[in-house]
Amino acid sequence: MNTFIRFTERLSIFLGIIAAILLVIAVVVVCHMVFVRFVLDHSTSWQTEFVSYALIASTFIGSPYVLLTRGHVFVELVPMMMGEKGRFNLALLAYSASALFCIILTYLSFEFWLEAWTENWNSDTVWEPKLWKAYISMPIGFAAISLQYIADILCLITGRDLPFGLENE
Repeated sequence: MNTFIRFTERLSIFLGIIAAILLVIAVVVVCHMVFVRFVLDHSTSWQTEFVSYALIASTFIGSPYVLLTRGHVFVELVPMMMGEKGRFNLALLAYSASALFCIILTYLSFEFWLEAWTENWNSDTVWEPKLWKAYISMPIGFAAISLQYIADILCLITGRDLPFGLENE
């Protein structure tokens, strides 16, 4: 179990780094697009689409890191009003439902990616990139966040982590 939790934590950190790199690349491409359009007065063909795909990919791929660091927004009013056992049960229910939802989305997004791969889908823009390259971030991100939720459930059950990260009064 310790190995699984450490592996999942490292995977989430690695994917967080990849997501940050994608954001930096997107910023550089936007700067390139602005320079080409307004300084050189040339048209651009691929930059807008690339930036859109990079931002979407960074969102999916970076989500396990956000969950790991508790960087997401949640309303802590209800858990704070509950007792220790109620908070534990609510956290277990929330983590389990979220894990199940992400596992289902992993399966569905993998099917979607596989269809784009086997049917050789291209974007209908001038650039025409292969869409499987853009869609691969969905099953990767959902699979990784599913693993992170499972690791969080294990940490919660074994007492390594507090429900919702909130101290008991």
